[in-house]
Amino acid sequence: MLPTTSVNSRSQGNGALSPRDAARHTAGAKRYKYLRRLFHFRQMDFEFAVWQMLYLFTSPQRVYRNFHYRKQTKDQWARDDPAFLVLLSIWLCVSTIGFGFVLDMGFFETVKLLLWVVFIDCVGVGLLIATLMWFISNKYLVKQQNRDYDVEWGYAFDVHLNAFYPLLVILHFIQLFFINYVIISDSVFGYFVGNTLWLIAIGYYIYVTFLGYSALPFLKNTAVLLYPFALLILLYLISLACGWNFTKMLCSFYKYRVK
Repeated sequence: MLPTTSVNSRSQGNGALSPRDAARHTAGAKRYKYLRRLFHFRQMDFEFAVWQMLYLFTSPQRVYRNFHYRKQTKDQWARDDPAFLVLLSIWLCVSTIGFGFVLDMGFFETVKLLLWVVFIDCVGVGLLIATLMWFISNKYLVKQQNRDYDVEWGYAFDVHLNAFYPLLVILHFIQLFFINYVIISDSVFGYFVGNTLWLIAIGYYIYVTFLGYSALPFLKNTAVLLYPFALLILLYLISLACGWNFTKMLCSFYKYRVK
């Protein structure tokens, strides 16, 4: 799950990796170590994962500064501890159950909703976005003088998870308190509140994604990742002008999918 690979790292005197170091630093070895730790809860640092979740809201720059520290101490950018993924999964389950309760869904409908949110909204869309960002960053953003480095797919997916967490909390937790009595009403104030929460949530996703790629020193022109903000604001203004209620549309879509 290393975001970078370098022919110069941990080299022997002749500039080649030793067989032991080469085996330890392959993407497959890192992935195996990460997945193996999923079954050892006592080895996970949940306190640190909670710290990351808190600062993804208040100061996401600090989270990525810690990624720099991990690169210096463990020779990898991406997390080697699955505690964040475990807590994110728990958040996803709890918030989706709450969503099903607010929408007055039955038990089996809520289970279907949970499966949809986990495997489509989070994992499926995440795989698509991570693959797209992996291709774009390697094709257009890597500095010419650093062609020995490349952004690996695992790090791109890690950035997606970082950006997805604030979006999840805003749309699947905070929004729950306003859906029935404010947002899905036919009032102007209702769709203003709902669409504004969407603006904040997607804006957070774009910004945290930008921070993830700008943290890699071998990438250039990462500011282009902020350009979708312009389209986001335009769609927000159009939705207010047309009375298009994003949340009401989402609720209708979810109810249709779980029937």
